[in-house]
Amino acid sequence: MVHRPLDIVFVNPSTRSEIYQGLGNRLAAIETPVWAGLLAKFARKRGRSVAILDAEAEGLTHKQAVQRVVEMRPKLVVIVIFGHQPSASTQNMAASGVVARELKNVAPDLPLLMVGGHPSALPERTLREEAVDYVCQGEGPHTIEALLQAIDGKRLEKLSEVPGLWYRRDGQLLSTPQAPLIQDMDGELGGAAFDLLPMDRYRAHNWHCFDHIDEREPYASIYTTLGCPYKCSFCCINAPFDGPSYRRRSPASVIEEIDLLVSRYGVKNIKIADEMFVLHMGHVEGICDAILARGYALNIWAYARVDTVKPRILDKLKRAGIRWLALGIESASEHVRDGVDKEFGEEDIRNTVRQIKEAGIHVIGNYIFGLPDDTHESMQQTLDMAIALNCEFANFYSAMAYPGSKLYGVALEKGWPLPERWSGYSQHAVDTLPLPTEHLPASEVLRFRDKGFEIYFKNPRYLDLVERKFGPKVLAHIREMTQHKLVRRFA
Repeated sequence: MVHRPLDIVFVNPSTRSEIYQGLGNRLAAIETPVWAGLLAKFARKRGRSVAILDAEAEGLTHKQAVQRVVEMRPKLVVIVIFGHQPSASTQNMAASGVVARELKNVAPDLPLLMVGGHPSALPERTLREEAVDYVCQGEGPHTIEALLQAIDGKRLEKLSEVPGLWYRRDGQLLSTPQAPLIQDMDGELGGAAFDLLPMDRYRAHNWHCFDHIDEREPYASIYTTLGCPYKCSFCCINAPFDGPSYRRRSPASVIEEIDLLVSRYGVKNIKIADEMFVLHMGHVEGICDAILARGYALNIWAYARVDTVKPRILDKLKRAGIRWLALGIESASEHVRDGVDKEFGEEDIRNTVRQIKEAGIHVIGNYIFGLPDDTHESMQQTLDMAIALNCEFANFYSAMAYPGSKLYGVALEKGWPLPERWSGYSQHAVDTLPLPTEHLPASEVLRFRDKGFEIYFKNPRYLDLVERKFGPKVLAHIREMTQHKLVRRFA
């Protein structure tokens, strides 16, 4: 029997130990590499033979991952560097760079492309610094297919016709105009190629399963939209899309993917990874109606904005299985919020959180310390608001100048110190280095963030909420979580 040569291997390197320290062992989620799944689905629809190597889910070392790739002997290797939260691509570059170097040492003739949010934000630097042959600037699908056609036909002189590609020729770094964004979201993308992933290995976030803390698997992430129409200065989500954009799948396409996850893989814990799910009410209601028609008992979480949550939709969200909404509250200071394009007031925040809770949906509040106008007093104001809102969970972030965000340009312009290694852009790494503010050094921001986390999750009022809503087992889990102390080089 003649086996067809493999066209593409999409690689998701293992990053948990570098990014999360001890939190990665059990507390952190193991996310489905949904962008690798989307790119694989696109390529397969064009007749390509593809595979996905999820080194993170399989627990592979970098050397083991490289060995597996070499054994597959693909025509093209694509390292996929998209984050599992809107601004988390850059922190994955450290591990991705190691995998690229190891692969080039072992198989120097194997063509290697990097694609993702970070490479798209810094394509020239990525090509110059990393051991790769090609870098994609853009979302990826059309670039990968055109590059493979050039490799197939042994026509590398045609690289200038591959859209969105950075490459070397005669010692020069060259680039081509970006490929157009995919507009036919159902026909060209649809869902991810879940059959190429080890679906028994994925695990939901701990808080996502507070209603059933011992049932975090199976789990999956999906996209129902791509891009974001907003321009928050701290976010780099739109780096691959060349600016704000927003494209929707049809509810029919989304429910088809959910049907697959439920029927074939037994998934009930689902993350809607859209940068902003609760935005277009017709889209949201269409998906909720389709889920309700199926009668599924799902546990879904999704992102929303304070100013996009409408009271009339909340009951339907709850009945469809949306158990958690993540809100970007960011700061309690109106002045600080205005500086990062968040135009809603404190009363709006309190009302929205109250309305969501009254609908029986849990809230995860997202807060950022160290935005450009922050002072110690405004950061304390934010922490005080978080404690007063007493959401069922909270994420405390330090402000980062992620490549592809407006803050990155501001940091370069002002000469603010940036992390020396890409792992320093992680929120939980040893070498995490946030931005300084106009008033505070980075070290004070990081110390405040870590202390704020401890204060919030040890607060008696919060612990009482957890015990009443979720029971003693989750209370014990929270207490265990707060025992993990992060090692910080710059705090």
